[in-house]
Amino acid sequence: MVKLVNTFVCNSCGAIHGKWAGRCDACGGWNTLVEEIAEHTTGRTKPRKNGRGIEFTGLQGDTAPLPRMTTGICEFDRVCGGGIVPGSALLVGGDPGIGKSTLMLQAAAKLAMSGKSVVYISGEESVDQVRSRAKRLKMAKAPLQLASETSLGPIMEAIKSQRPDLVVIDSMQTLWTDALAAAPGTVAQVRACAQELTRFAKKTGSAVVLIGHVTKDGQIAGPRVVEHMVDAVLYFEGDRAHQFRILRGVKNRFGPTDEIGVFEMGEQGLAEVPNPSSLFLDGCANGTTGSAVFAGMEGTRPVLTEVQALIAPSPLGTPRRAVVGLDSGRLAMVMAVLEARCGISFAGKDVYLNVAGGLKISEPAADLAVAAALLSSVFDQPLPPKTVVFGEIALSGTIRQVSRTIARLKEANKLGFKNAMIATSEDKSILDTQLDCTIAKTNNLGNLVDRFETNKV
Repeated sequence: MVKLVNTFVCNSCGAIHGKWAGRCDACGGWNTLVEEIAEHTTGRTKPRKNGRGIEFTGLQGDTAPLPRMTTGICEFDRVCGGGIVPGSALLVGGDPGIGKSTLMLQAAAKLAMSGKSVVYISGEESVDQVRSRAKRLKMAKAPLQLASETSLGPIMEAIKSQRPDLVVIDSMQTLWTDALAAAPGTVAQVRACAQELTRFAKKTGSAVVLIGHVTKDGQIAGPRVVEHMVDAVLYFEGDRAHQFRILRGVKNRFGPTDEIGVFEMGEQGLAEVPNPSSLFLDGCANGTTGSAVFAGMEGTRPVLTEVQALIAPSPLGTPRRAVVGLDSGRLAMVMAVLEARCGISFAGKDVYLNVAGGLKISEPAADLAVAAALLSSVFDQPLPPKTVVFGEIALSGTIRQVSRTIARLKEANKLGFKNAMIATSEDKSILDTQLDCTIAKTNNLGNLVDRFETNKV
């Protein structure tokens, strides 16, 4: 016998609870439990008989893997690992108005013009509105099949009959299925619709792209179990005050998870930026105090960005520490090392740190650039023109060498940077390479402070 019971599902981790509570016992999130209606089978029902068994195959299969579908947008294909894998499910999330729908409409239209069968289903816009946007993007003549629907039943019937190469759903929070009594956008509806679409992709070989909204914390709205269902999770991020956008892969079963794609928003949609370093350094003035150019790595791509620092007397009892584009914990650690090992005091001073262009830096190699920018602001002395800085700072004050040093220096050479301030290894393999660059060895943070004090930086 089947009866309906009420359960409470965590909106963050998907854990099931028998009764409502203010805090989830599984993930510790507060006010994340949402009520759902589920079916429960009593013990009087006879157990089902086992069906036919599954068939196992070896790793050495006879069928060749299907080639990836390249959209022609190199930055998008780079993040996907070389293109969209047939039969895969992708989840693309981002802030409202950041350009998720524009990016996927451009990618879908380019695939359709290459001869692929592509279906674009919008639950937020009408067909005429999508056509108007495609006309503005100069994609009106693409053989793209459009539909405006939010019910999962008609959508599944249409795509099962057509078997397209790519299905784009915009967005998954608008879908609903009549098998559940919950409202669209709830945990149950999002999970059920995403599971059905992912199963369709695996069985038919059609690729499915789900566009999702994000919460105020920057996480994709809905249960986290959806991110485990799909094969790739891409975040489309950026600052509305700047014209560029960054597509970042955080999960990819068929490619790297640390690649980024850089786009520039214009009147005709998103344009690729093949050399993002020149974009992030646009307007970077040489000879400015409190500024250091950092040569970082985003996946396999070296990217140069400007780190800006400002030290000012604080009228408050507790000085401010404002950080944009960098982990505040890394800034606190660098300041502590400078104060404990080098005698640079930040007491009674406000510290402002900014990564120009809105890029977010997470690798420890930016420690030395942060320290150089802070010292440049403290001593009111600029770094030498055309100088890049990178290195990891240990708590003892020593500078540790980071990976991919040659690639970082080659990118700096390409943009005209002739000086580098890094930590070199004992064998000095960096000096033996054919690089048109003057390397200043900085193996200890005290050496950098001495250069500022003696005005020999």
